[in-house]
Amino acid sequence: MSKKLLRSGAIVSAMTLISRVLGLVRDAFIAAVLGAGPAADVYLFVAKIPNFMRRLFAEGAFAQAFVPVLSEYQTQKDKDEIRYFIACVSGTLGTIVTCVAIAGVILSPLLVMIFGTGWFVEWLNDGEGAQKFELASLMLKITFPYLWFITLVGLAGSILNALGRFAVSSFTPVFLNLAIISAVVFISPHFDEPAIGIAWGWFIGGLVQLLFQLPFLYKANMLVKPKWGWKDPGVVKIRTLMIPALFGVSVSQINLLFDTVIATFLTTGSVSWLFYSDRLLEFPLGLFGIAIATVILPSLSRQHSGESPELFSKTMDWAVRMVVMMGLPAMVGLMVLAGPMITVLFMRGEFLASDVTMASYSLVAYGCGLLSFMMIKVLAPGFYARQDTKTPVKIGIRAMIANMGFNVVLAGSLGYEYGYIGLALATALSATCNAFWLYRQLKRDEVYRFSNQTKVFAIKAFFSALVMAAIVVYLNPSMAQWFEMDLMAKIYQLGLLIGVAAFSYFSLFAILGLRPKQLRV
Repeated sequence: MSKKLLRSGAIVSAMTLISRVLGLVRDAFIAAVLGAGPAADVYLFVAKIPNFMRRLFAEGAFAQAFVPVLSEYQTQKDKDEIRYFIACVSGTLGTIVTCVAIAGVILSPLLVMIFGTGWFVEWLNDGEGAQKFELASLMLKITFPYLWFITLVGLAGSILNALGRFAVSSFTPVFLNLAIISAVVFISPHFDEPAIGIAWGWFIGGLVQLLFQLPFLYKANMLVKPKWGWKDPGVVKIRTLMIPALFGVSVSQINLLFDTVIATFLTTGSVSWLFYSDRLLEFPLGLFGIAIATVILPSLSRQHSGESPELFSKTMDWAVRMVVMMGLPAMVGLMVLAGPMITVLFMRGEFLASDVTMASYSLVAYGCGLLSFMMIKVLAPGFYARQDTKTPVKIGIRAMIANMGFNVVLAGSLGYEYGYIGLALATALSATCNAFWLYRQLKRDEVYRFSNQTKVFAIKAFFSALVMAAIVVYLNPSMAQWFEMDLMAKIYQLGLLIGVAAFSYFSLFAILGLRPKQLRV
C-alpha cells in the first residue's frame, strides 16, 4: 500500500508539476499583454466564474461524491453494471451541465451584475467602471462554455483515477495552458481588445482536454453511450452526496468569489493582484495537497467499503505527514520570496514594479493559509470516503461566515487602496478555521487523530522550515536590487535561493530524524 500510494502520488505530482509550470508561463504571457489594468481585471474575473463552476461540477463536489460510489460498485458489482452506472451518470450530468452552460451564456450580464457588483453600479451611473461591466458580459459568453467541456473531462478523469490511472487526468490541464498561451500569441493580436482573444483560449482548451481523454476511456472499456438516469440508484446516491458537497468542498472557491465581489469596489488592479498571488499559491497546493488528496480518496473509499478502520486511519495519517513535510517549507518559502517570485514570473510588458509590490503583499497574506488549504484537501476525504457529505457542509458554512466577518474587519480597516490584502488574509484565516474544525470532527467521530509519530514529525518540520526561512532572508537581495537585475540574473538568483532553501530544510530535517520509514503507511 505504501509503495502504491507513494508511486501514485509521485505520478500525480510530476504531471501536476508540468501543468503548474505551464500555468505560470501562461500567466506570465497574460501579465505581459494585459498587466494589472482594467482589461486584466475583467479577463481574470470572467475566467474565475467558469473556473468556480468547474470546481463544483467537475473537480470538487462531483468527484468527491462520484469516486466513493464508483469504488463501491467496483467491489460489489460486475463490469456490465459498472458500465451502465457510468452511462447513467454521464448522461444525467451531461444534460444538467448543458442546461447550465446555455443559461450562463444567455444570462452573462446577470452573472456579472451579481459577482461584479461594483462594476454594475458604475455602469448604472455611467462611471469609469461601466466599460468593465460591458466587456465582462461579452467575454463571459466566450468562457462559460468551458464549463461543459471541463465537467465531462472531470468525469472521465474520476473514472480513470478510480481505475488507478492517475497520470492521464493529472496531465490533461497541460492542454488548457497550451491553448491559452497560443491564444495570447496568435489570436489576441487580431482583436482591438486582446483580452477577448485570450478568452477564446478557454473554449479551445476545454475541447482539446476532452478529446485527449476519450481514447484512454475507450482503451479502459469505459467509453459508454450516455443515458438519462435521474432515478438510477447509483445516480440517486451521487445526488444525495453531491448536493451538500456542492457547498462543502468548494468553500475556499466561494470565499475567493466573495473576495472578487468586494475587490470590484476597490482600486483598479485589486482583482489582478489577488489573482496573480493566488496563482502562486495554487502551485504548491496542486503539486502536493491536491495530488495527495487525489490518490488517497479511492484508497480510503475501498478501505471503508472493506471495513478496514485501522488502515483507513493510517492512510489519513500518511497523507497528513506528506502535507506537513511539503506544505510547511512551501508556505514559508512563498512568504519570504513573494516579491522575487512575482518579479521573475510577471514583471514585464504592462506588469510594472508597482504591481509586483502590491501583488507580493497579497501573496504573503494568502501564504499564511497554505498549510491550512492543504490540510483541508486531505482531511475532507476522511468524510467523503465514508459518504458523509453533510458534516463538511456544516463546517464549510461556519468557515464561510467566518470569512465574511474577517473580510469586513480586515478589508475595511485597510481601506480602498490596500483592502485587497485584508481579503487575502481573511481567506487564509477562514481556511485555518475550516481545517481545524474538520480535524476536530474526525477526532470526535473516532475516525482519525494525529498519531504521536505525526506530531513529532510536524514539530521537526516546523523547526526546519523556520531555520530555512532565516537563511533565505539573510541571503535574499533587496527588492530594489531585484528590480535592477536582468531576467537571466533574476532567474539564477531565485533558483539559487530556492535550491539553498530546499537543501537547508531537508538537511536539517534529516539531522533531526527524518527517515524513509516515516513516509510509509
